[in-house]
Amino acid sequence: MWKVAFFTLAGAVILSIAAIFYLATSPAEDVEKPEPAQTEGNVITVQTTAQEFESITKQYLGEALNKSPLPVEIEVNTQIQVFSTLTVFSVDVPIVMDFEPIVEEGNIVLKQTAVNVGKLNIPPQTVLKLMKDAVDFPSWITIIPNDEEIFVDLSRINIASGSRVRAKEIDLKKDHIVLEVIVPSE
Repeated sequence: MWKVAFFTLAGAVILSIAAIFYLATSPAEDVEKPEPAQTEGNVITVQTTAQEFESITKQYLGEALNKSPLPVEIEVNTQIQVFSTLTVFSVDVPIVMDFEPIVEEGNIVLKQTAVNVGKLNIPPQTVLKLMKDAVDFPSWITIIPNDEEIFVDLSRINIASGSRVRAKEIDLKKDHIVLEVIVPSE
């Protein structure tokens, strides 16, 4: 009797591990970047630093990231780093992803440059797929695992009185970020 229970439990554990491995390594569906919204109005140019940009980012993403089952922290210095922790069988595995920001039509494309998942060798696409599935990002953030990038559609972020923001220049190595705030005309 105990042998049947043991082999049933062992089979269930092995099947669970195989299912998790299959889901984590299966190819991600193709995700396309949304078309940026066109905005017109009076333009105010704002220059900021990486530290201030990090603070703004955390303010806009704070609520979404705090509700996530996968803890996510963002740090902006000479590159953008995303930190997380994945718990596998009561073992915390640290995840560190490095991104280079690229300005594209007023929006920001975060191109992944490095990924570290503890001491495991996991493909970057898999890590981004896990993040896409586990974190409920705002509608203006699109995770594109197959291209190893995150698309931040600044044109869809609502700020005060219907104003919009677009990126003009991001050079984190020189600590130089230029954004434009578009205030709608009456």
